[in-house]
Amino acid sequence: MENLDVMVLRTLRDWRTAGKRALLATVVRTWGSSPRPVGSIMALCEDGAVVGSVSGGCIEDDLIYRHTQAYASTSAPAQGGGNTIPSGPPTFVKYGITADEAHRFGLPCGGTLELLLEYDPDAAALTQMVQALEAGQLMQRTVRLSDGAVTLAAARAPAELSVSSVELVNTFGPEYRMLLIGAGQLTEYLATMALFSGFAVTVCDPREEYRSAWSVAGAKVLSEMPDDVVVAFKPDRRSCVIALTHDPKLDDLALLEALATDAFYVGAIGSRRNNEARHQRMAEHFGLNEAALARLRGPIGIYIGSKTPPEIAVSVMAEVLAVKNGVVLPRDMEVAQAKNERAVLANEPGELVCGVARSS
Repeated sequence: MENLDVMVLRTLRDWRTAGKRALLATVVRTWGSSPRPVGSIMALCEDGAVVGSVSGGCIEDDLIYRHTQAYASTSAPAQGGGNTIPSGPPTFVKYGITADEAHRFGLPCGGTLELLLEYDPDAAALTQMVQALEAGQLMQRTVRLSDGAVTLAAARAPAELSVSSVELVNTFGPEYRMLLIGAGQLTEYLATMALFSGFAVTVCDPREEYRSAWSVAGAKVLSEMPDDVVVAFKPDRRSCVIALTHDPKLDDLALLEALATDAFYVGAIGSRRNNEARHQRMAEHFGLNEAALARLRGPIGIYIGSKTPPEIAVSVMAEVLAVKNGVVLPRDMEVAQAKNERAVLANEPGELVCGVARSS
């Protein structure tokens, strides 16, 4: 999968370029609980095709029914005037004003949301928008409410949607990206979860024996050395870098490069003991201070007692999404803290060879 907003805008662009009538719906306000946050978008084509979401489905069903009936009225006008074809400047519509409406449209108790409906958005502006997003540019889209005219501008930072009596301003960002170091089994599960969570996934592993067994479609696989890949990847605030090889020769330099970027999440797999050893190596050999090391997450994931690769992937993906969404997790959900509190034994001390204690 890909970033949902990009997918909606790309599909809407294709409809409009093909000459089809369509509308763009944006959640502009919510009161109480709501299924989708402010800024969520969906597009509806004249033939009833829909992409994106503004609710759990019932509001989409109502929009599809009302507007496809209106579009159909051009070829088979309804008696008594029937529906009119949606057109003209953007309009606002509210759902869930009453308890009956909230129940009818599947909104949580007390939930109300307001949408802005844009009719037949300009195909050229949509094309420009999609091209910028595909190139990795953060974009601000301003809609003049009096006539629906759209102004596009590059944005320096993400911003919350704003709406006034004059205009709506919404910021759209490029896809979130995940760079995974190592192409083992755990990486396959994590890549799969990241893909259906809307991340663009790149996997780097110079080891042919791991790359040759890779089986997850949709992820880009590279063979260069991880530190070179991180530099070329240019992680930004919508990127995360996760090292999964357990091999310091592959992980450490890649993590070092990642920590010098704006990546919102940098972490590495490993035990509490291995994590401490990694911090010590980076401090002694690369001169990283405590502030820099504080950005390096490990042991990664949240504590759910995971043992198998798919369970560990769930744990890691949950932490990545929490950080992405600005959720501060309680300390007792951190793997190291939880294991310490439960007196979970650390790895057997002693010299390690490939992560397995050498017998005496």
